[in-house]
Amino acid sequence: MKGSVAEVFGAFLRLGLTSFGGPVAHLGYFREELVIRRKWLTEPAYAEIVALCQFLPGPASSQVGFALGLVRAGWGGALAAFVAFTLPSAVLLVALAYASLQSAGPLAGGALHGLKIVAVAIVAQAVWGMAKALCPDGPRAGIAVAAVALLAVLPGAAGMMGAIGLGALAGLALRRGQASGAPPLPVPVSRKAGLAALVVFLILLAGLPLLAPAGQPLAVIDGFYRAGSLVFGGGHVVLPLLQAETAPWVTEDAFLAGYGLAQAVPGPLFTFAAWLGAVMDPAPNGIAGAIIALLALFLPGFLILIAALPFWGRIRQRRAAQSAMQGANAAVVGILGAALYDPVFTSAIVGRADLALALVCFVALTVWRLPPWLVVGIAAAGGILLHG
Repeated sequence: MKGSVAEVFGAFLRLGLTSFGGPVAHLGYFREELVIRRKWLTEPAYAEIVALCQFLPGPASSQVGFALGLVRAGWGGALAAFVAFTLPSAVLLVALAYASLQSAGPLAGGALHGLKIVAVAIVAQAVWGMAKALCPDGPRAGIAVAAVALLAVLPGAAGMMGAIGLGALAGLALRRGQASGAPPLPVPVSRKAGLAALVVFLILLAGLPLLAPAGQPLAVIDGFYRAGSLVFGGGHVVLPLLQAETAPWVTEDAFLAGYGLAQAVPGPLFTFAAWLGAVMDPAPNGIAGAIIALLALFLPGFLILIAALPFWGRIRQRRAAQSAMQGANAAVVGILGAALYDPVFTSAIVGRADLALALVCFVALTVWRLPPWLVVGIAAAGGILLHG
């Protein structure tokens, strides 16, 4: 049964206000609210949407939300799901960015240093969890290590793109993927619309770098769009990509502080772009910069999703496609592992006390299972005590 755009907006606004814990937790919230309680679609259909979005580059939980809104209320529902799920965390991060720009003094500096330290624990947790899930055997662990080695000699976006491409080729050679036998997805997207979305995605990916020298707004759109196009394996992977793209405009201190704060708010991790857009220098920054950065980062993932939806039935039957994705995901673990060292660890840890606080935060997340927002608060308080 179809629903209304207002119904979709209300459901996803509630999720956007309450969905703490990162992409995997978001998928659990979606299932409980929309499959179990509201019965918008069946368990197999939901599982297939999740499988598709985890296969594609982009923000998986936001792509799942977009697809669920599309199934429920058409294109208006898809847009409503995106806006409602993203808005709460984006508004919070922009407000925090303005507050940080107005703050000064030792207490504020200590708190910001604590946020950099908690980023070490959060990225380490992501690397550990992704390595167990995406590198469960020797060959895929080898792909991850090779990605780290490649980035050691070719850092930046070019090295990341090369690592993902070589990882996909290695995955094809391994041929470990398995075809899916699940039923087709109930998604109202024609093949013509899918092809049009793919063409738009490729035109922007190829054309924006040519337009970027024309002005700072176009350079910002190009950087965030390219980062959003290469996010395989989960939201945390956007960290090294965004760091490489925004290094000319955002200091390392501001970048890591914002990344730490992004863990303490509900909703998608990609709203970290709102913080970056707000604190960038030169303009566009503030609210305008936040909006530009958010839309540019999310857009490629949604275009790729629309392009794949009408063809997913065939793609999932191809073992080669699944194998290539396994190799690309293994390379992504290496990319995130390299980022854990530089810039995350090297920028945040300046002494034994900082290392001890980072380890406390890591244990709090992985062993004690404390909520991320609480661990962020502990780190900020610890930063004040150590450096305030």
